[in-house]
Amino acid sequence: MNETPVRQQNTGAYYGQAVASFGIAICAVALGIYHLEADGWVRAFLGIAVLYLTTSAFTLAKVIRDRQEAGQIVQRVDQARMEKIMTDYDPFQPKGPGTQGAGRPTG
Repeated sequence: MNETPVRQQNTGAYYGQAVASFGIAICAVALGIYHLEADGWVRAFLGIAVLYLTTSAFTLAKVIRDRQEAGQIVQRVDQARMEKIMTDYDPFQPKGPGTQGAGRPTG
């Protein structure tokens, strides 16, 4: 009855690819802004905008991950409660003095 989901683990290659992709993207945008034929304040504005977008993306990813992990914890607690109720319940236990409903004897 215990159906604990298998936790997915990212490989080192996947992690490395994600970090490399992020680094290349940031460098490409920075080089594009640097070589842009515009005033310094326009390039500064675009640089600040890229930094703001990057930090916002990290924050959004963290919030989504935290919400998903919280949902998994709640599901596991609910599952553990249900398993405890199911193990304590005995439909063939006679109802009478010294018993609580259809569960095990209290004494």
